[in-house]
Amino acid sequence: MSEQELQLQTWKYALGFVDAAVIKCAIELGIADTINDHGGHMTLSELAQTLDCAPSFLFRILRYLVHQGLFDERTRDGETVTGFTLTPIARRLLLIKDRDASMAGFLLLQTSPVVLKPWHFLSGRVRTNGSPAFEAAHGVDVWSYASKDIAHGEHFNNALASVAKTTVRAILHESVGVFEGLSTVVDVGGGNGTAMRMLVEKCPWISAINFDTPHVVEAAPQIQGVQHIGGDMFQSVPKADAAYLMFVLHDWNDEECIKILKNCKDAIDKEKGKVIIVEVVVEEDCSKKHGLSEVGLMLDMLMMAQTREGKERTEAEWKNVLAQAGFNTHTIKPILAAPSVIEAFP
Repeated sequence: MSEQELQLQTWKYALGFVDAAVIKCAIELGIADTINDHGGHMTLSELAQTLDCAPSFLFRILRYLVHQGLFDERTRDGETVTGFTLTPIARRLLLIKDRDASMAGFLLLQTSPVVLKPWHFLSGRVRTNGSPAFEAAHGVDVWSYASKDIAHGEHFNNALASVAKTTVRAILHESVGVFEGLSTVVDVGGGNGTAMRMLVEKCPWISAINFDTPHVVEAAPQIQGVQHIGGDMFQSVPKADAAYLMFVLHDWNDEECIKILKNCKDAIDKEKGKVIIVEVVVEEDCSKKHGLSEVGLMLDMLMMAQTREGKERTEAEWKNVLAQAGFNTHTIKPILAAPSVIEAFP
């Protein structure tokens, strides 16, 4: 690595927060939505007037995001003034209104003051007998905080929904066969029901249950083909042919995961039943860099900052948890998303 490359990498690490902060600014201003609503192309003066922004500051935000590949600069047919258009990553990351193709909700959660504060306590968590970072920052665990702070709870559910849309779309495109032969599916920890809404739209023969804590399902919208049920997954899970868990088990330690999985095992059909787990499978060799493997390691750090003992797991760790929960066999299938699809059979 040359001296110039070394300096660049050093500065990137030192200023790594800038990307997320500027993107958050663009989402809050509604830059991408405004361009999208105006035919996909707007000049700086048009944007500044529409958004009521100071042109000089808005230009600096756009210049940065053009450099990062979120916008393009080009002229409209027959005009000479340069305007701004959206790139594919801008549509995926910045658009709020096009919710079925956006990760904006997730980014807004991760850059919120509530979620950022625990990162300042990460080193304390790592120390022997250290306190969970979220609890050190806020005095309660993440679940208690979300249940009492309505605004943050809504922020949290919107973030999970934005991730669900991208992930479920990949599953239904690449691995829809995992739902063949099923009549009922219960989504354990399903939030506002986004995953089951997408499932029943694609597989209308399935009756779905969205299962989460009472305060979460009470706020969930009515969805045709989806029944909302409130409860505690550590106590029991509603009966169904299959249980579906997406980004749930990584929130908990092995003992807690085993308890949840045993309850799922008790709930599913004994002959055709299975548990469908959508979670990251971390590479055993952390030096490998391919595909979306780095996302799994970043999510593992997120779990350390936000939960008590949650973590992302390797294939060996998943095998151990599933075996202790009483599952005889399982398969793991990667998809074009951060997690893989794990099918566990009793």
